[in-house]
Amino acid sequence: MLSLRSSVSAAIIFALLSRVSAHYTFPDLIVNGAKTADWVNVRMTDNHYTNGPVTDVTSAAFRCYTEETQATAQTIQVAAGSDLGIAVSDAQGIYHPGVVNIYMAKAPGDVTSWDGSGDVWFKVHEVTAVTDGGTSITFPAQNVPSVSFTIPENLPSGQYLVRMEAIALHAASTFGGAQFYISCGQVEVTGGGSGTPGPLVSIPGVYTGNEPGILLNIYYPVPATYTQPGPAVWSG
Repeated sequence: MLSLRSSVSAAIIFALLSRVSAHYTFPDLIVNGAKTADWVNVRMTDNHYTNGPVTDVTSAAFRCYTEETQATAQTIQVAAGSDLGIAVSDAQGIYHPGVVNIYMAKAPGDVTSWDGSGDVWFKVHEVTAVTDGGTSITFPAQNVPSVSFTIPENLPSGQYLVRMEAIALHAASTFGGAQFYISCGQVEVTGGGSGTPGPLVSIPGVYTGNEPGILLNIYYPVPATYTQPGPAVWSG
């Protein structure tokens, strides 16, 4: 029979493991329908072991979450007009209720040596919440194993960072409670066009943490509407 001390220790370990399993990373791209290996075309994030989120939207970690690893990645070619996916590490998918933004930023040269600083980021995809005036709120991004989008056909050719941002909102009722799960992949867009992506924003800098889509209680009262944080999507 387990002692009380052993039972308490087991309960603590189980709680810790459950907490970690509810978190996730985004280590893989999906190119031409094939998932890449972990951390090959995605920069290894600081949470590659802990799976923990970023909660400070003003921190340097908010860009690509690589302040500890200082990681770079291999750059993979993707064609303008094709689908690009970003896969979650957890078999149960994006566990927490929340929304997704995907940003891109064009490197001035070799993306491997570029940190993505400045007003260079533009949004290419979002998965928002669905509301019905206050009766219910649902999150289409929850539990999905990956998120895919079409690279705009008019996006200029070149090397880019692709930044995944999954915003978990289950604890977002207090400032700093929203959890951001982030990673940056490296791609070279081929066969692109002559579009001018925008609006351009800086990351960090795009949010204050007080946005209505970041600081809110999703449970009570049920939000009548939801405002996706960040700029409008550039579709080309």
